[in-house]
Amino acid sequence: MDLHFNTYYTLISAVIVLLLGKWLVGHLRWLRNFNIPEPVAGGLVAAALCYLLYAVLGYRLSFDGELQTAFMLVFFSSIGLSANFSKLKEGGRTLLIFLVVIAVFIGVQNAVGVSLATLLGLDPLVGLIAGSMTLLGGHGTAGAWGSVLEREHGVQGAMTLGMACATFGLVIGGLVGGPLAKWLIRRHQLQGPPAAPGSADSLVDAAAYNFESPRKTRLITTDATIETLALFAGCLAFAQLMTGVTAGMAFQLPTFVWALAGGVLIRNTLDYVFRFQVFDRAIDVFGNAALSLYLAIALLSLKLWELADLAGPLVVILAAQTVAMLVYVAAVTFRAMGRDYDAAVLCAGNCGFGMGATPTAVANMQAITNQYGPSHKAFLIVPMVGAFFIDLLNAVFLQTLIKLLG
Repeated sequence: MDLHFNTYYTLISAVIVLLLGKWLVGHLRWLRNFNIPEPVAGGLVAAALCYLLYAVLGYRLSFDGELQTAFMLVFFSSIGLSANFSKLKEGGRTLLIFLVVIAVFIGVQNAVGVSLATLLGLDPLVGLIAGSMTLLGGHGTAGAWGSVLEREHGVQGAMTLGMACATFGLVIGGLVGGPLAKWLIRRHQLQGPPAAPGSADSLVDAAAYNFESPRKTRLITTDATIETLALFAGCLAFAQLMTGVTAGMAFQLPTFVWALAGGVLIRNTLDYVFRFQVFDRAIDVFGNAALSLYLAIALLSLKLWELADLAGPLVVILAAQTVAMLVYVAAVTFRAMGRDYDAAVLCAGNCGFGMGATPTAVANMQAITNQYGPSHKAFLIVPMVGAFFIDLLNAVFLQTLIKLLG
């Protein structure tokens, strides 16, 4: 029996998941020790309960997908709205190095997927599905390319397979990022920056980047709230317009990429053309709230019975992808980014979007910086690389490989 939660009940459920996650992390030391993000902790418990309802009583719970999409678009819009060109310039050489590191990782991920799929007697395109198409690309890219593989390349069940792989990646990305970063910090005896005076509830530093120090107080006004809502509405309208205009074209991008691009365009137009000062603290509040709610709904919507039904060979590929990512991040990303505290936080983010999604990457980094101190560099670089540049590179990789393997 199918039970569908409408928009209101989905929102209520997501908030309960977040409160549960906060309680679990606050009361279970091992969750804090492994730096598991609160939405992941609460969401996995909720997903397990949904699985029990399905296994024991036959109830299949579904939640409002449009609400999840809306929060995802708001999150990516907030990344764009916080990315003025001066911040991109500040990233400079470090941002370019990280972009190259992740670009190489796309090749590694697809090489692992395709080679193992071939060795196990599967269609090489299945290896792409269990590669950057779903693990680095996430559910949005999985859905977009899954329909293409089914329609044009005869890969039956590519959409369902893609969603299952993306789900696996979302869970693993949220589970391994924090522990790996903590291991690097302890192994190399790294130190975060000195804590600023005041408690965790003190007013956020004006120099902090969006999504950094999410537990600190941010003072916003009614006027700033209304102006910020208008900015988000502009980003979403731009994303919807461009998705429609580019549909079926060679330069077709997921809607969330257009939302981020719209944010960058609106922010820098206001900054450099109209000299209008955007209220970053309000963007920060909306972005962090959207991030948490998106992850909560995404994990609530996990269909664990689909993961349980994955064929043995695919489980082997996904397990190998997990090991490959951990080795690559520890051996390549950490060293290339300087072997310091910022590099360790970047590794947590790398795990988040390398197997899951940019929201997971940000949540992973927040779990680390909440314990060890802020990392301005990581919160500047990871959202832009993970949400924008990598999707463009991934699209180029996938188009090329599908033509070669198809």
